[in-house]
Amino acid sequence: MYYYDSTYILVLIGFLLSMAAEGAVRLAYSKWDDVRSRTGLTGREIARRILDAGGMQDVPIQMIPGELTDNYDSGSRVLSLSQAVYQTDSVASIGIAAHECGHALQDAQNYMPLRIRSNLVPIASVGSRAAIPLFLAGLFFSFRPLQMIGICCFLFAVLFYLVTLPVEFDASRRAIQILSAGVVPEDEMAGVKSVLNAAAMTYVASALQAMLQMARLILLSQKRRRD
Repeated sequence: MYYYDSTYILVLIGFLLSMAAEGAVRLAYSKWDDVRSRTGLTGREIARRILDAGGMQDVPIQMIPGELTDNYDSGSRVLSLSQAVYQTDSVASIGIAAHECGHALQDAQNYMPLRIRSNLVPIASVGSRAAIPLFLAGLFFSFRPLQMIGICCFLFAVLFYLVTLPVEFDASRRAIQILSAGVVPEDEMAGVKSVLNAAAMTYVASALQAMLQMARLILLSQKRRRD
């Protein structure tokens, strides 16, 4: 059966990788959120400076609830920062705000991986929700074409996670490049890099988790075919 077989170890490995990455980013954020930057600039203020310098004076910055919920919406062209990042002048807040500005700059410069990811969002969302039910139905009725449709649907989710990697790494690269250019003291850049590197690992873990799940679906399909 789908939920009780030896391939479940792949799901467990993916889950552990995801939990480890999530723990690492929260640990890094907690450590550097307690360190105040000598710039005295809050996340909102550093974001405003970066956006204005990039010719994006028309992009608003809003505060949203939650922790580590920061994001840039390329559709509405709005930069959203979580309350802590928006209001505080910690090293962690500055790094996260700059990272989200990196996405805004990608949008302004028509960065191709960002465009591809944006186009994949609706397809990947539908595909990830439909994949497992379709695949399970195919297993239950021993109907291989339905299994393959489920696998193909899940493939879009895997592609989304893979395309996300260069998008996130590039946004962090832009953030580090901007902040290193005399904006943030050199000794504080270690904290910025620590937070951004830990955050990047969460995306790597998500991609690996999706690929392991994909591998499991394929192995289950092949096993059922042999049986």
